[in-house]
Amino acid sequence: MSGDPQDLHEVDLLRELEHLHRTRNDTFLHGSPHALREHSMRTGDLEQEYLRRHPEREVNPARTRAGARGETVG
Repeated sequence: MSGDPQDLHEVDLLRELEHLHRTRNDTFLHGSPHALREHSMRTGDLEQEYLRRHPEREVNPARTRAGARGETVG
């Protein structure tokens, strides 16, 4: 799938993000510089679109810097 992330239906946006996240390590380790650059740009574009659509998404406190250090948040 390709094209402007703003034009993707929600299910297509999520599907493409999942695919890119699943293939990231292989692209990083074995892709050409061009493939890695394209992969990074597409992932960034799709992630930004997801965040634009979901600015109030739930954030797991354990996934914050303080939570990762075991500090009490709040």
